[in-house]
Amino acid sequence: MTTLYGLAPVIDERARTLILGSFPSAASLAAGQYYAHRQNQFWRILGKLINQPLYDMDYAARWPHVQAAGIAIWDVYATCEREGSLDSDIRMGVPNDFAQLKQIAPQLERVCFNGQTAGKFQRHLTGMGYTVMVLPSTSPAYTLAFDKKLAAWKDALFSQSA
Repeated sequence: MTTLYGLAPVIDERARTLILGSFPSAASLAAGQYYAHRQNQFWRILGKLINQPLYDMDYAARWPHVQAAGIAIWDVYATCEREGSLDSDIRMGVPNDFAQLKQIAPQLERVCFNGQTAGKFQRHLTGMGYTVMVLPSTSPAYTLAFDKKLAAWKDALFSQSA
């Protein structure tokens, strides 16, 4: 099996919330874009939450809106071995180095994990002083209804607890 390398984080000093996925899908790696699979609900959900048509935008056009909303995006794994795109197939995962988050994003308060696999890192990020939440996965493999996913994401990203 070949070692796969994830995508660079999209984060700046305005970030107050970091959304961590597990590792990019095969489609995302091929495109060099987060959540590139058209059936993944990530861009539809985030677009509704920040009131921007992110799903319909060119990939590069999304980022100014996302970052202006104080949101950063990354994954928990820097590298792994995996056939296909399922989280359950991730092997030999090497976590990203989260130690520099406080310097890169001094306003960062909360970390939202996109799904249970990413959520396995919640203790680590809690230990760094962040408020953490594990959200329903936006992956098409996780079949919770869109409206239920949207409600859970809205509560997590816009609650005043952080």
